[in-house]
Amino acid sequence: MTSPELQNLGSPIVLPELAELVRGNDQQLLALVQPLVLRQDVLLDFEGVKRIDAAGLASLITLYCNACRAGHRFAVLNPSPHVREILSLVGLEAMLVSHDKKDDSYFSPQLHQNAA
Repeated sequence: MTSPELQNLGSPIVLPELAELVRGNDQQLLALVQPLVLRQDVLLDFEGVKRIDAAGLASLITLYCNACRAGHRFAVLNPSPHVREILSLVGLEAMLVSHDKKDDSYFSPQLHQNAA
């Protein structure tokens, strides 16, 4: 994953290179998104994420907890059916998933980023 750049507040962060949130790339996600959740609300577009494992779940929990501690919100948008099922099975869907498919108003302000 490449470093995101700040753009157009009001849209979800898109990380197109992230097809799997699994051990090995979980630390890359944390390195990219952790600084953002400490200074603002973050909504990650998960449409391209097709697979997640325990390390990926742990990274989402870390981002969520750190955002809350900093007084911000963190959520994912558009998870694939498989990722949504995994989040539901472990009890994280209600906490992490924005249920409006293209809801840019989930919270405000938001960050729009495209990873190059």
